[in-house]
Amino acid sequence: IPLRGNAEHLLLWASSRGEVTVAGQPTSSPDSVVVLKVDAPFYNDAAPPAPSGAACDQLWDYEVVEAFFLGDDEKYLEVELCPRGQHLVLMLSSVRNIKKHMLPLDFKVQINEATGRWTGEARIPLDYFPPTVTHFNAYAIHGTGDTRVYSSLYPAGEGQFQEPDFHRLQLFQPFDFASVAKQALPAASGNSPFW
Repeated sequence: IPLRGNAEHLLLWASSRGEVTVAGQPTSSPDSVVVLKVDAPFYNDAAPPAPSGAACDQLWDYEVVEAFFLGDDEKYLEVELCPRGQHLVLMLSSVRNIKKHMLPLDFKVQINEATGRWTGEARIPLDYFPPTVTHFNAYAIHGTGDTRVYSSLYPAGEGQFQEPDFHRLQLFQPFDFASVAKQALPAASGNSPFW
């Protein structure tokens, strides 16, 4: 159930155990990064088969928060963050057409078992973002089998689809990327070695 989204908090919605927040934070660091912060309920699902801090393929099969940044020509960045410290960064050029995957990421995470929440901070290189980011969506996933739960900032309408699919780009909403990449935008000349 989405509650609100704005420049300060990219995503804030209610789950059965509280709110999920993903916030972009402008940075003045010389390394041209966008800081993405997560604060979400911790469900203590099984850990992925990769060490904390490592990239993990198919991370979407585990407890995860995902952020999608859509640019022109259906180019988009998918950033998946797990409370156990694993991550997955994908660059896509058109729906589900992976251009690059398993990209390195500086990601720190902390689980607070007393509050049942986890926080994470990812430093995403500006070169990872597609040129001209204009739309955004975000998701949180937890549970297994019949108890698997999929939450979305901008969900499809009730009964519109039978299966969850986070690559429905038509559901993404306009997003002011400059509000979270203020300091780094001069470096975003469209000359990324990745795109």
